[in-house]
Formats: sequence, structure tokens, C-alpha cells
Amino acid sequence: MAKALSKSQIAASIADKNNITKKQAVEILEFIADLAYKNAKNSFTIPGLGKLVLVNRKARVGRNPATGETIQIKAKKVVKFRVAKAAKDAILGTK
Repeated sequence: MAKALSKSQIAASIADKNNITKKQAVEILEFIADLAYKNAKNSFTIPGLGKLVLVNRKARVGRNPATGETIQIKAKKVVKFRVAKAAKDAILGTK
């Protein structure tokens, strides 16, 4: 399996494609990430890629894998990323 692209590799690709400096590309990536963090409560969509959404998980009963003892897991909020259909089709191919 190939290694995941690093932040600097992504920034270099953006910089080369758009004729900007790597520093500017890094600033764009950081701005998009910051924007996503601030707006995740209302859902944040990256067109063609996916959507960040805040989900409320209910309290539930779980099991400690080491001892087999049942435990109560509290309700909590979690952030999920839902992949867009266009991204799935581009990566996996259409059926």
C-alpha cells in the first residue's frame, strides 16, 4: 500500500498546479482546515469530497474486551466525515 500524502506534498501539488508559492498553498490548506473546525457544528461541505457533521451518540452498554465485564458508555457528541457520492464513484468506480 502506498504512503499517504503529507501536508507538504499536498501543498507542493497545489502550488505547482496553480502557479503559487508553497507557502501560499500551505496557508490555503490551513485556512480551509480552520474554516472546517469553526463550522463543523453546522456541517461543513467540501464539494466533491464530503461533509463534516456533528452527531449525537446515545448512551449504550458496552463490554470491556479484556475482562468481558459490561460497562455503561455515556452519550456524547462526535464528528463524522461523510464521503460524497462523487468521491466514492471516482475512487471505487461506478457499478
